Formats: sequence, structure tokens, C-alpha cells
Amino acid sequence: MFDLRYHVASLTAVFLALVIGILVGVGMSGRGFVTDAERDNFNDRLAALDEQLQEEELVVEDLELRQESAQEFVESAYPVLVEGRLEGQNVAVLVIGSYDDTLNDVREAVRRADGALVRVRAVTVPIPTEEIQSALRSDAEPGEFVGEEELDDLGRELGSELVEGGETPLWDLLTPDLVGRREGSPEVEVDAVVVIREADPQQRETARFLAGLYRGIAGAGAPAVGVERSRVLQSAIPVFAQAGLSTVDGIDTPLGALALILLLAGPERGDYGVRDTAVDGVLPTLEPLPPATTSE
Repeated sequence: MFDLRYHVASLTAVFLALVIGILVGVGMSGRGFVTDAERDNFNDRLAALDEQLQEEELVVEDLELRQESAQEFVESAYPVLVEGRLEGQNVAVLVIGSYDDTLNDVREAVRRADGALVRVRAVTVPIPTEEIQSALRSDAEPGEFVGEEELDDLGRELGSELVEGGETPLWDLLTPDLVGRREGSPEVEVDAVVVIREADPQQRETARFLAGLYRGIAGAGAPAVGVERSRVLQSAIPVFAQAGLSTVDGIDTPLGALALILLLAGPERGDYGVRDTAVDGVLPTLEPLPPATTSE
């Protein structure tokens, strides 16, 4: 979670800078001494700044208490809130880079919500462009995607295939060169997709390919969410959002896991979490589950 004490530290730094500015201003008055009126004005300004700082500290303390209370509530209520929300739903995961802890976070969240993680594909980056082009030229079917200028469209088509399942000619053709690890069958159509970027940001051909891949997933008609853990060196959230994916940061916390499940379970889209990229708030709308039907 975001540590609000950093906000207090920033305010204190601003306060000190203003004090120094006042002192410098007085020192540059040009008369070599401070009059009683200047001293009174100086003291008044310091008192006002001090009062403002104290008010801000109280606000931050209140926000910290609310944040802690919300976190405690979600942690205690999490099992009840997620149970059954993905029942009967199939989920696919696309990993950019190698498997890591984030995939385990997603796997556990889907399991707790009674969903099924039926397909995982880990794309190796940077992509081997020459090998991919050679594979495309060797097969008459996907000839329309030959050429580096077609990498965006190639990514889009692979994104659609990942969601729709069934026959996946492009994945079948390019898996030896493109996929590092995989799980599950390509045949099952999925109800939702999670995207994880474990690799560093990519450039040039790989960046164009990934942009198309994200857009293909986002436009396939199923809920699609890009996720990452609480602490990352370089966030992928802006890239995911630009491609049309919903996003969640803090997937390694109950709050982030709950946000992911709510997005996967319904039509709502948005950017959620605790950082400034979470422009839609902490959580999507938490709707009650319909009562379970009992057979007589």
C-alpha cells in the first residue's frame, strides 16, 4: 500500500523551503537589519505555515487510519467476497517474459474465486523477428502477416486466437520460436484474460508486436485485465491501459486480488489499485452475488 508518511515528509520539505525563502528575502531587504514590522510579519508567516503543516499532518494521519481499516476489512472479508465469483468461468493468462510470482498471485486469486485457469502462454522477449518471419514464409496460410510492418496485425490476430481458442493456426506455427512455456489446451474458449509483463519494457519490433497483442486481447470481447505487483521497477500499467486493457496494481494483496476478480467476473472496465495510475479508484463496484438456487 502507498505510505502516506512520504506525504508528510514532502510537506515538511516545502515548509523548510518556504522558511529559507523568507529568511533570504529578509536578508536581501538591503538595510542590513530587520525592523519590528518585518519581524512581526516574518513570525506571522511562520505561524501560518506551521499551522498549515499541522493541519496537513492531521489529514494524513486520518487517511492512514482509513487505509489501515480498509486493508484490514478486505483481508478479513476477502474469502467471503470472492467465493463463487468466477464459478464456471475459464481464464487464460498471457505472460510477457518468464513465469514469476505474479502468475502465482493470479492463479491463487482465480482458484479462490472458484474459476478455472485453463491456458497460460509465456511469450519470449525480445521476439526473434527473423525466425518468426521465416516461419510465416514457410506456411501459405498466414502469408498476410509476413513483413516487419505487419507485426502489429500479427499481434492482434494472436491476441484474438488466445481468447477464442479452437483452431489457433498462428500460435501453432509460432509457438516453437515465440513461446517459452505453456500450460493448458488451446481449444477451450475462455471467459476472461489476464496479462502480466515480467520483462523490461521493449523497443522497436517487439514493442509494436506487443502493442498489437494487447489490443487483440482487449478487443476480443472478453474481460481482459493487465496486472502487476505492488512494487515494480517499471510499471506496465500505462502501456496496458493505452492498449485498452483494464488494469490492477497490487495483485499480491487481497485488495488487488479482489479488484482483479471483480473485473474478470463482469463487464465493468477501468484502472484500479492504490497508485496514481488507478484513475478509477481502489475497487470496481462490488455487486452482491445472486442467491444460490437449491434443487428440491
